[in-house]
Amino acid sequence: MTRPRIAYAGMTHLGLCSAIAAAAQGFATLGVDADASLIARITAGDLPVREPGLDDLLRAHRDRINFSADAAALRACDLVYVAPDVPTDGSGVSDLSGIDTLLDIVLANTRDDATIVILSQVPPGFTRARQRPGRTILYQVETLVFARAVERATKPERFILGCLDPDAPLPPAWQTFLESFGCPLLSMRLESAELAKISINCALAASVTTANTLAELCERVGADWSEIGPALKLDARIGPYAYLAPGLGLAGGNIERDLATVMRLSDQHGTDAGMIRAIVANSIHRKDWALRELNEALLATSPQARIGVLGLAYKENTHSVKNSAALALIAQLAVCPMRAFDPAVPASAARHPNLTAASNALEAARDVDALAIMTPWPEFRDLAPDDLALLMRGRLVLDPYRVLDATAARAAGLDYRTLGARAS
Repeated sequence: MTRPRIAYAGMTHLGLCSAIAAAAQGFATLGVDADASLIARITAGDLPVREPGLDDLLRAHRDRINFSADAAALRACDLVYVAPDVPTDGSGVSDLSGIDTLLDIVLANTRDDATIVILSQVPPGFTRARQRPGRTILYQVETLVFARAVERATKPERFILGCLDPDAPLPPAWQTFLESFGCPLLSMRLESAELAKISINCALAASVTTANTLAELCERVGADWSEIGPALKLDARIGPYAYLAPGLGLAGGNIERDLATVMRLSDQHGTDAGMIRAIVANSIHRKDWALRELNEALLATSPQARIGVLGLAYKENTHSVKNSAALALIAQLAVCPMRAFDPAVPASAARHPNLTAASNALEAARDVDALAIMTPWPEFRDLAPDDLALLMRGRLVLDPYRVLDATAARAAGLDYRTLGARAS
């Protein structure tokens, strides 16, 4: 068949990044969202999300992608993805009302022969329950990773596809589009595909929890996780891409959502979810690492010490603060005067009665008794420990992600503390 025309409904993070990647793949692409102001902003080239390389990718393929607030434009498309971000509450529970509303709009504005695919993260059973007479709704696992969305969308390692009949041929438009990426296509029943996405995140969370559990032990027994992690990755049963970097608990919302879904389904069906509950408990414990270090080294004797915080986003190269460890730390230091800086997130995102927004990273360190580097932004790696030592009033530096050179930090006289190793 001729190359199909692709559309994405919902121009939030997932839909926007996926649409631009489809245009980059050489397909005429349409991005649709009912928010006319959002469409005007995107059309003008002002993207509402921060992703490395995304602005350049759009500029390079702008002639193959259009954006519209009019859902009727979907009628010209052969393959339509329903791709809004699904919001979650503080417990990781998804609000699916938005995707239901958008699916109704898509079905009302597409041809009967158009292929409709849900790309958003939904629980097992969601897609089958939305089948309509005369229309088939399919499902595809999304693999977006914040701060790596362009890489993940343009170079997928495989596609996981949920179908009513996994043995039947794929609709031609869907098959033509997916085969253009040159990676394996894994067809399975709808519920298997929906649970596959959750399974991936559970496996990742288990790896992170293993690293966090043992890294904390390293901090007590004199071992160093930075020496152990590479040895594990050379084990063929674990692998070089395993998530073994210790961190400050799970954040971002997606993995937390899937863990919550597994616990809810396990309760409904009487299965054991003890491992998942242990992961959640460990994440909560690990998120307070910086607070425990501050209490031990400083706040026990100086409860109103001045604290500097570098990084507010939950990870580098993103503007998202969903379940951010930095914001959680700041909220627990209400009596301390604070200074904070993040390259993408305004200090106003933190709720604190006495927080000053610093204009840059060094200004966040000026006259503070302790500095916590809570997000490993690349630009923080350029900070010289000698400069920090000159600006800071105190000596304590918390660097969970090893942004600074530990040897240089200790040589500068700093009390340097990181995840997975004993304090200096």
